[in-house]
Amino acid sequence: MPLRAFGEKTGQTIVLLLIAGSGMVAIARGMTLTFLAIRLQQDFGLSPAAIGMLIGAGPLLGAAASPFAGTLSDRIGRRSVLTVALLFAGLGLIGLGLAQSVAAFAIAHIVSSVAAAVYEPVSRALMSDAAPEKLRLKVFSWRYLVINAGWAVGPMIGIAIGANSPMPFFIAGAVHFAFSAAIFLIVPAVFVGTAGAGAAAQIPGFRRLVATLRDRRLIFYLGGGTLLLAVYGQWSVTLSQYLTTNLEDGVKIFAWLVTTNAAVVVFATAPARMLIERIGPMKAMVLGCLLFLGGEVGFAFATSATMLIGFMVLFTIGEVLVVPSEYVLVDRISNDGNRGAYFGAHSLCAVGNFFGPLLGGLALGAFGGQGMFMLFAAFAAGSAVLFALGYASPPPASLDGHAAAVGGEATEGAMYRVGRPAYA
Repeated sequence: MPLRAFGEKTGQTIVLLLIAGSGMVAIARGMTLTFLAIRLQQDFGLSPAAIGMLIGAGPLLGAAASPFAGTLSDRIGRRSVLTVALLFAGLGLIGLGLAQSVAAFAIAHIVSSVAAAVYEPVSRALMSDAAPEKLRLKVFSWRYLVINAGWAVGPMIGIAIGANSPMPFFIAGAVHFAFSAAIFLIVPAVFVGTAGAGAAAQIPGFRRLVATLRDRRLIFYLGGGTLLLAVYGQWSVTLSQYLTTNLEDGVKIFAWLVTTNAAVVVFATAPARMLIERIGPMKAMVLGCLLFLGGEVGFAFATSATMLIGFMVLFTIGEVLVVPSEYVLVDRISNDGNRGAYFGAHSLCAVGNFFGPLLGGLALGAFGGQGMFMLFAAFAAGSAVLFALGYASPPPASLDGHAAAVGGEATEGAMYRVGRPAYA
């Protein structure tokens, strides 16, 4: 049954737990993972392309696992999947703190990244389950805000504790273990959506995932999301390499850019949410992509730290527009019975976290900073086109050939029956 059937108070408790827990996890990961690229470059002597490949390997494998995790959570409940994912994420972070070789570092990073990739779509599905539809944009924005605030605070905590010591990694692992225990104790043991559950529950997980991927809207959103994640998902990896090798005081400038990104997220999230409500998630998505494009072109031709900071502001405003808009768009083509499958399948776009650092590192080595930034600008433009195509596509046919009642503007709820979603 949907979590709303357990009562409004339970749903509110779970939403608050997910928001607060996601913030604590972000602090934990920020205090440990922020300077991984610099460590690999300075301590292990890896090339930009090798760094991009190693750091991107975890998200790539996670992209393969998360769709099945999302589908599994539709069948057995979100709690079990989230609990196990957080436990392994914590173990992986502890492993990173203990790693003394590239091989050990790579294994620990892959474990942590795959677990994090599994956690993300299932937690978003659980948040949609627990929140009333009219509040989902707001709770997605809050979650995004606390995550970025956590990433802003985390690096400073890591430096204060000792960034080169294993202690931050041990603390980060303990935070994940505590969040896992809270999920296990608070979230109801059985939660499988009921909208369409009579038929959906009878469909095996793999077949259900295949059926989900028949939705052309989701396929276009996947393509657009992949390009977007290549642009912003691991921007610190490629930008840090460019700054530290091409500019004097590059590390200091990079730190300022990280702080700028976090500060803009904090101050711009509420206005961005109001703008999304006013113009709709699709228009906000296109606007965000254009701001990404402008930011990347600006990085390519910036000649001072002040210019870089200014274009980072532009870049980050694009980020606060596209992230909640993308989640809302995916949520609206799903329902209670297949939300985990949809968010899980959408997580395939995490391959952008692999191709972004890899292609960015290759472009940086072959064409310099301008070539790398212009590549990302092209990705931003292509993403806007793909999302527009997905938004204009019709819903899919069901397994028996009839129109699928699997969410989207023409199916579940009054907001869909009128032919246009809220905020659009």
